[in-house]
Amino acid sequence: METSEVSRAVAAAMATASSLGLDAGDAVVLQNSNKLTLRLLPCDVLARVAPATDQIAYFEIELAQRLAEAGSPVAALDPRVEPRVYARDGYLITLWTYYEPAQECSPGEYAEALRGLHAGMRGVGVPAPHFMDRVEWAQRLVAEPDRTPELAAADRELLGDTLRGLRRAIAGRGAAEQLLHGEPHPGNLLATMDGPRFIDLETCCRGPVEFDLAHAPEDVGDHYPGIDRELLRDCRTLVLAMITTWRWERGDQLPDGRRLAAEWLGQIRAAVARES
Repeated sequence: METSEVSRAVAAAMATASSLGLDAGDAVVLQNSNKLTLRLLPCDVLARVAPATDQIAYFEIELAQRLAEAGSPVAALDPRVEPRVYARDGYLITLWTYYEPAQECSPGEYAEALRGLHAGMRGVGVPAPHFMDRVEWAQRLVAEPDRTPELAAADRELLGDTLRGLRRAIAGRGAAEQLLHGEPHPGNLLATMDGPRFIDLETCCRGPVEFDLAHAPEDVGDHYPGIDRELLRDCRTLVLAMITTWRWERGDQLPDGRRLAAEWLGQIRAAVARES
C-alpha cells in the first residue's frame, strides 16, 4: 500500500473496530505490502486492510471459516465480532485473532502443519485458480520489456527459458492436484502457543502439494511423506524463477527487491547448470 494511503487505512481500521465495541485507541503497523496488517491496541486485534477493489478478502474470510471448522491449522477470526468483511472509507477490513509469538517451528512441526492444512483443503470445495496461472503471468512479464525494463537481455532469456521448460516438465508429470495454500513460506506461518497456524489464505490455488512445499524451507520436505522429490526440485526452481521475475516488474515495492532478484538469478543459473 502506498505510503500516502497508510494513515487513511489505519484510521479506517481503528474506526471499524471502535464501532464494533472494541477498544482500538492505537495501531501498530506489522506489515505493509499489497494490504496493510495492523495490531490494534489495547483490544489486541489483528486487522487486515485492503483497497475496496481487492475483493479477495471475501474469499479469504469464507475459506478461513470453513478450514477452522474442519480443524485445520489456520489463524482464527476474532471471536468478539461478526466474522465478515467490513467496508469503510474505500477499504475492506477483516479482524483476526492476534497471536503472541512462540518458539519457532521445527521442520517436523512445519511439515505436520502443512499436511494438516492440505488434509482440510481436500474437503473444501471452493473454486480457485490453477498455479500455472502464476507461471503464465511471470512469462508475460518476461516477454514484455516495457513492464520489466531493468531486466538485462541475458537474464530475460534465462528466466524465459526456465519458466517455459519447467512449466512443460511439471505439467508432463501428471501429478495429483488439490487446493493449496499457494505461498506457505515462513512469513505465512505463525508459531503460536496453540501450535503453528497459517495465514494469508488469499493466495490459494490448485496444484500438486509439491508446489506448496517449494515455498517452505528445504528441510521441511524431508518430513512430508509421499512426495515426488524430482517434482519438488522442479517446483522450487519454478517458484524461484517466478518471484525473481516479479521483483523486476516496474513499480515493484518489495524492500531491497532488486538486490534479491540479482541474488536469485545466480541461484537459478546454478540450478540450471546442475540439471544440464
